[in-house]
Amino acid sequence: MSLTIASTATLPGGVEIPLLGLGVYQSRPGEETRRAVEAALALGYRHVDTARAYGNERDVADGIAASGLARRDVFVTTKLWNADHGYDAALRACDASLQRLGMERVDLYLVHWPVQGLRGETWRAMERILSDGKARAIGVSNYTTRHLEELLGTAKVPPAVNQVELHPFLQQRGLVDFCRARGIAVEAYAPLVKARRMDHPVLRRIAARHRVTPARILVRWGLQRGFVVLPKSVRPERIQENASVYGFGLDAEDLAALEGLDDGYRTSWDPTDAP
Repeated sequence: MSLTIASTATLPGGVEIPLLGLGVYQSRPGEETRRAVEAALALGYRHVDTARAYGNERDVADGIAASGLARRDVFVTTKLWNADHGYDAALRACDASLQRLGMERVDLYLVHWPVQGLRGETWRAMERILSDGKARAIGVSNYTTRHLEELLGTAKVPPAVNQVELHPFLQQRGLVDFCRARGIAVEAYAPLVKARRMDHPVLRRIAARHRVTPARILVRWGLQRGFVVLPKSVRPERIQENASVYGFGLDAEDLAALEGLDDGYRTSWDPTDAP
């Protein structure tokens, strides 16, 4: 598969989303986030994924400004938090995020979590945000097949993206197949399994075969599966490592071995039983 750091997927409306992005979950507000964003952009990343809940939207904007890149050259995602569901609340929350980011619009605005009772009104607001030009694309995060079926039953505009935890130890094949059949791009958060499985013998064997680190195998796996992959780090050397995945490829034997690792292991919240 021919992949580069500039590789993109196309969302509805012709929006190009870079397949590799920097996640800033748990990146501390202030200098830590600013430096991480600036380092990533210097290394060729062109996609940063933040959220209102992370508390670092302003710092993401400062990092982009410090990079010297034009705003149009960086794909920015942020997310609507649980406390901001409902039609009017979601509209206000989007405006507040844009103010913190210092932007007139974001490239992608996501519903962070499927909050019970308010999802329908929230999605109406998301459609308004799209039509008003405050986001180039809209989508969801942590939605299961059940939540997506509910949304698609009433939505005038379907979600362009579903961002969920994905890695070889949690492959969510049914959900991925459902999304792909409906043109919903899949984004993988926690692709490095929060470094909890780096010593797995299968992962280490494949990494040794390619003379790379296990982290690079995990990122490459997500890219070859066609996901938008969002590794998180604040250390420049790790940010660079996570982007050094284009000089090798996983073959059929590698992919089969990695497919066999799926044991449903989650590092984060589980939306399966979210009402």
